[in-house]
Amino acid sequence: MPDVAVIGATTWGTTLGRLLAGNGIDVSVWARTEAKAEEMRKGQQEDMSKACLSSHLFFTNDIDEALRSAELVILAVPAQTLRQNLKRIKDRLTASMILVNAAKGLEAESGKRMSEVILEEVSSISPERVCILSGPNLSREIDQCLPATSVIAAYDTGVARKVKAQLDTPDFSVFISDDVVGVELCGALKNVIALGAGMFDGLDLGNNAKAVLFTLGWSEVVSLGVALGAKVDTFYGLAGFGDLIATGNSTLSRNHYVGYELGKGRPLDEITASMTNIAEGIDTTIAVHKLVSGLGLDVPIMNLVYGVLSGSLSSSELTARFKEALEIQAKT
Repeated sequence: MPDVAVIGATTWGTTLGRLLAGNGIDVSVWARTEAKAEEMRKGQQEDMSKACLSSHLFFTNDIDEALRSAELVILAVPAQTLRQNLKRIKDRLTASMILVNAAKGLEAESGKRMSEVILEEVSSISPERVCILSGPNLSREIDQCLPATSVIAAYDTGVARKVKAQLDTPDFSVFISDDVVGVELCGALKNVIALGAGMFDGLDLGNNAKAVLFTLGWSEVVSLGVALGAKVDTFYGLAGFGDLIATGNSTLSRNHYVGYELGKGRPLDEITASMTNIAEGIDTTIAVHKLVSGLGLDVPIMNLVYGVLSGSLSSSELTARFKEALEIQAKT
């Protein structure tokens, strides 16, 4: 089997590394610092239950070592650092490699999807060899070998099948899509709604209200997705509504956690400072606000989420503004 390099010793990157190693594939996970790489090595040695993976899973801070024999490269860094990481590795990437983006976000400054960023920065890779991995993927559950699924999207479904063949396990089923734009937008935009769901839970607004948030908010997501060239059906599949259900309801979700704490009245800076991982929905919400303004779309639910994140709307004001939005909807 071909070797795989995972760029980013993030929670999700490490989980994907373990999945691949479990399939007998040699995987090198690149960490940003030697201290992080050593921490991951020690953790692997201490976890004797995963001793069977030790001969296939490697952690390194040497980017040349990580990419030396890789035919598949998984980009598992945060969305806002993808561009700078690509600048670091692009001269080591070849036309024969397959690139898989695993980050679920939009670039805050430009509003661009991750595949757009990849193709801007890496001239050696054709669009057909860039894939998107997205779906209802809570890392902790996958690490516990609980059943899960994901979607791999590519313009060339033959390339997607090659990635699927390496990632598929009895507990992790991978589905194929040719809607790169849709799968990518689903993974990013569901985080905006998940932030809102967390806010509703933090405010104790109940499941009835949250169901309305999901329904109206997802309708806005679909409208934005279609305006950007995605297929409607994708938003009601695993990569879309499936991911929303997992992320919008689970306490394992970082985006739900941030929303929940905001609903409780904690300042955003304090919340993010206390976290060891990144909630991609924060920067994606900023990107979405810019996109919908340029497209002239009416997205009251996503605007409420943006209002709380930007500080122009307090969590205590969210309930009243939500009720106002419902009244407007009911009259149309």
